[in-house]
Amino acid sequence: MKRILLVEDNEQIMRGNERMLARRGYEVVTALTLADAHNACDAQMPDLFVLDIMLPDGSGLDFMSELRQHSHAPVLLLTGLTAPEDIVRGLSKGGDDYLAKPYDFGVLLARVEALLRRAENIPEKLTRGRLSFDIMADVAMLDGTDLLLTQKEFALLLIFAQNEERCISAEYLYEKVWKAPLAGDSQALKKTIHRLREKIEGSGWRIEWSRGEGYSFEKE
Repeated sequence: MKRILLVEDNEQIMRGNERMLARRGYEVVTALTLADAHNACDAQMPDLFVLDIMLPDGSGLDFMSELRQHSHAPVLLLTGLTAPEDIVRGLSKGGDDYLAKPYDFGVLLARVEALLRRAENIPEKLTRGRLSFDIMADVAMLDGTDLLLTQKEFALLLIFAQNEERCISAEYLYEKVWKAPLAGDSQALKKTIHRLREKIEGSGWRIEWSRGEGYSFEKE
């Protein structure tokens, strides 16, 4: 599970972002001050920072400069400073992205996920024969036509496409997509895979099941 540190002195904004990211399956740590942020980093370095610039005990840019001496974790600057020179300064000081307040939660989430993919060198586009994936937009297409997948259908199909012809356990798939242990009830997973099989029919790929082993994504 990816760990995200939110450094934000507006508690209402911070709690809203925390809830949204936690629902997406991230481990979220919060800090109202730079002192809190330092303590959080000492406990465990995050995989990504969402960092305000104007904080009660200093500048987020100074914190980021210190951070860059021992961490390459991506930093998304989330701030009320909107002038072009502020954006240039933030990015030149080491920020990986810049989002001005007010903002849309969906845009924030998309930028967080894009930064994490970039940090892992995960491509934003993927093609498997006649199937193509826009990972940033959560869209899968067959011969250029949107398959209209739900979020969980897309997440499952992407895992299969990234692990073609490899057996993947039901437990692993459920934990990755539902962000919870399987706990014996596999009906949600089975129903989602059933819908996926129908939607990718004719694509040249099929989802196979092997008892005691799991699912695999095979060429027809």
